[in-house]
Amino acid sequence: MRYGLRMVSADTPALGGNRRDGWSARHSVAAVAARTAALVNALSGPRVPAPDEVAAVLRAHGEQVANGLSGRDVAQLREAAEKLRAVFAADDVDTAAERLNALLPLSAGPLRLTSHGGASPWHPHLDSHDDAPWGEWLLASSSLALTVLVWDRQRPPGGICASPACEDVFLTQGSGPVRRYCSRRCATRERVAAHRRAGRIRGAAPPDGTGEPGRRLDRP
Repeated sequence: MRYGLRMVSADTPALGGNRRDGWSARHSVAAVAARTAALVNALSGPRVPAPDEVAAVLRAHGEQVANGLSGRDVAQLREAAEKLRAVFAADDVDTAAERLNALLPLSAGPLRLTSHGGASPWHPHLDSHDDAPWGEWLLASSSLALTVLVWDRQRPPGGICASPACEDVFLTQGSGPVRRYCSRRCATRERVAAHRRAGRIRGAAPPDGTGEPGRRLDRP
C-alpha cells in the first residue's frame, strides 16, 4: 500500500471548508501538474535513474513510497513519462488536446474520488484502483491534471526548454508571453552563448571588403 494513515493530533487544526494548507492542497491540480513535470524530467533521457532517485522525487511531492520502487516500476514510469512528454511538446492547444485525448482512454478505471482510507485529502483517480502500478498511476493522474489545465487556460499546459543543454519540460504560468526556457538560468545561458557567437562572427568578418580579416584598405 502506498499510503500510510495520517495521524491527526489534538493540536492539529480541523480539516474542511476551503482550507488550503499543505495537507489539503497536496493533490490540487497545480500540485499534481508540478509533480508531473518533475517526474517527466527525472525519468526522461537515455540514462535510467535508480529506483531511489525516482522515489526521492515522489516523496518530495508528497507521495508515500512505502515499499520502495523496483526496476520494473521505474521502467513503467519511464514509459508513462515518454507519453506525457509528448503533451508538453505540443506547439498549440489543439495538438495538446489531441494528445491528451489519446492518453485519457489508456486509464483503466472509472473517475472516482478517494482518500486512500483517510491517508490523504479527497482527490480524483482515473487508474484501475488505489494501488494500481506506478506507471498506470502516473499516466492517469497526470493526464487528468494536464487536461484540467488545458480546459481552464485554453493553451498548452507547458513546453520543453529550448536550451539544447537542458530540454526539461516546464509548466505554463499565467497568460503572459510564450515561454521558451524552463528557467531564468537556461534563458541567461543561451543569451550569453548567442552573444558570444555573434561576437565571434563579427570578429571573423572581413572588414571593408578586403576579403582578409584584420586587414584594412589604405585610403588616399
